[in-house]
Parts: sequence; structure tokens; C-alpha cells
Amino acid sequence: MKLELKRPLIFFDLETTGINIAKDRIVEIAILKINPNGNKESKEYRINPTIPIPKEASAIHGIYDADVQDKPTFKAIAKDLSRFMQGCDFAGYNSNKFDVPLLVEEFLRADVDFNIKNRKFIDVQTIFHKMEQRTLSAAYKFYCTKELVNAHSALADVEATYEVFAAQLERYSELKNDIDFLHDFSSKTSNVDFAGRIVYNEKGEEVFNFGKHKGKTVTRLLKEEPSYYNWMMEGDFPLYTKKILTEIKLRELQTKLSL
Repeated sequence: MKLELKRPLIFFDLETTGINIAKDRIVEIAILKINPNGNKESKEYRINPTIPIPKEASAIHGIYDADVQDKPTFKAIAKDLSRFMQGCDFAGYNSNKFDVPLLVEEFLRADVDFNIKNRKFIDVQTIFHKMEQRTLSAAYKFYCTKELVNAHSALADVEATYEVFAAQLERYSELKNDIDFLHDFSSKTSNVDFAGRIVYNEKGEEVFNFGKHKGKTVTRLLKEEPSYYNWMMEGDFPLYTKKILTEIKLRELQTKLSL
């Protein structure tokens, strides 16, 4: 099936040093760009994460410190990668929860202003779980009637994810071949930041989603307890969460000054 695209759609997959968005790093990224005319472009990078790769992570994806010691850092490729992804929507497997947030963190660490506003994000895993409740290997066998060879190889996983996505659109008549619809269908939460530390409530207000202040609006807490901002900025929170918190604070300050 030819995807109905208004702008390029990037399928991507990461192999990493772990699953902590704030601390872990990318060791491999594979990208498949589907252009509106149907043409495809792909890129694959091994990346020096600048920190040791835990044995537990290497046991999963097969990438060891020696494999990446002479590879470029993410910072070295960040600007080229950002240009390649410019103006694109994104898709992946479990990407909304992990791959997208970690990718954004890496861009922020590299001091590259990677603009994600007005992008659409499609999570093939969410579609799969809503429809069938299985894993990527099972999804590939179920939808494509093929065995997934070299699972946890970034390129094999990203190609399989694209094939599963195309098969999902063929199988389910209720799925529209429309990026806006699929973005909404793939979304599980009303997160303001990717990590879900700040979410929208039913009124569309930003509220904290963790700790003793869970459910309290960000603007109210920052007004009542200004030191909470500094605590979060100095704490072990993702850079993107801190960026969102700062934007809310500056927005409220600007509103106050304009009165």
C-alpha cells in the first residue's frame, strides 16, 4: 500500500546503552525515510556513546565498546541528522515512549535545536497492542507471515516495523491512511513532555504527573513554591522535561509583565 503522505515519514530505531532516557546514550540508529512520492532513503550509524556499554545491553543488541570506539559521537553527526529529519513526521516501534524522547535528549545534549513542534508521531507498537497485543517478532510473523531474522539489529527492526505498519493499514479498515489520524491513534497519553512528568488535564492545563504534587497545575506550584523549579532543574530529569518546564515559567512571566 502506498502511504498517503503530506510530508516525509521517518521510521527509525535505536540501540542504546540502556533504558534511562535522562542518562543513557544511542549506540546505533537506523532511519528509513518514506517520501510523499514513495521514494525511500535510508541511513544507518554506529555511534560512540562516550560512556561504557553495559554487558546486559550488549547481550541484547550485540554492540560492544570495541565496536564503537572509533565511531563518531552523536554530537558529531547531530547537525547532519537534524537536516535529514527536517520537516518529517516520525514512526517507530515503542517510539513514542522511548526512541523519540531519547533522540530528543541526544539532540539537546549536542546543543542542536531539534524542533519537534507540529510533527506527527506514529507508534506502530501502540497500533499493534490495540489490535493484537503482541511483540515485534510476533507482529512481523502475524502481519507479514515471515520470521524476523537478526532481531535487535537496528536496521532489521526498523525495516520490519515499516513492513508491519504497511500490513496493518492493509488489514484494518478502521485505520485511515492518514498521518494525522494515525498520530492520534498512536497516542496513549496527553503528555506535555515525552517522559510524562507533565501532562494536560481535562481543562488543557499543564499539571505535574508525579510525586506529592501530582495533579497540581505547573503554574500554580511555581507560584506557590518557586524553589520547586530549581529542584527539578538540578534533578535527574530529562533535558526535554526541563526545557518544557522553563518554557512554561517564561510564558507565565511574560504574561505577568504584559498585564
